[in-house]
Amino acid sequence: MGSTPPVFIGAEEVEKHLHRASLLLPALEAALANFSAGAAGGVVQPVRTVLPVPRHGGYLGVMPAYSAADDALTTKLVTFYEHLKDSSVPSHQATVLLFDPSNGTLKAVLDGSVITAKRTAAVSAIATKLLMPPFAEVLCILGAGVQAYSHYDIFTELFTFKEVRIWNRTKERAVQFASAASGPVRVCSSAQEAVTGADVIVTVTMATAPILFGDWVKPGAHINAVGASRPDWRELDDELMKNSVLFVDSRDAALTESGDVILSGAEIFAELGEVLKGTKPALPEKTTVFKSLGMAVEDTVAAKFVYDAWSAGN
Repeated sequence: MGSTPPVFIGAEEVEKHLHRASLLLPALEAALANFSAGAAGGVVQPVRTVLPVPRHGGYLGVMPAYSAADDALTTKLVTFYEHLKDSSVPSHQATVLLFDPSNGTLKAVLDGSVITAKRTAAVSAIATKLLMPPFAEVLCILGAGVQAYSHYDIFTELFTFKEVRIWNRTKERAVQFASAASGPVRVCSSAQEAVTGADVIVTVTMATAPILFGDWVKPGAHINAVGASRPDWRELDDELMKNSVLFVDSRDAALTESGDVILSGAEIFAELGEVLKGTKPALPEKTTVFKSLGMAVEDTVAAKFVYDAWSAGN
């Protein structure tokens, strides 16, 4: 037919071009602001479609998006299987398809797992930059999976913390994380110990019921809530949700997908893009929660960044 076959950009190649998640910050900040600008922002993105696989206890998510500012069209396919007996298989696996928006041709197939880890951590870092207290000294990470590593990397690159703490349900994985980290990390024996006095808290767990409670949290702290991406799952309790100022990536997604938001009845104050546009204040002096569900347009700008860097090298 004469058409050029799509290129495949695997995990190692994606990692090479995206070795620092901070490289994505300008593109992601623009995409978040454009998303929150509505039709004028040129981001077309439905709430993700989630297909259950009841026989095996898994889910397939489909996340398409188009960004006019980047002239980029993608869809991400992501599978999510919780509590697998074979722990060598990751709970989340993802692939991003990048299309030529002018004619619909498939240009590239990219490993989506690295993209997901990097762009999620980068968006948490954007939220933290805007919302954390001015003299943040203690970072706490609850969870020790892929997202814990990507968050640690960008947070220790962009911010100066005097202490980093970690807690995980299985202590061995927390110890493993601490030994792999590029700086000192204190392994805590309970979530409460890890959280007490922390200025910035990141929850990246597989929890389906709350593991972080409002009466543990220091007033004025900032929380990035990244796990619990289903409407019946929780990481944060009602007290924390209701007594914090709540920011989200997408109102529609939060009200459809986030158990923390839906089940607590907490009121959403703003989308992160509204803060970036200057239409809503950041309120770093308050206790703040950023509920991150991840958006398809974040994958779009990350995939285009990787593809453009790969093309420049080829």
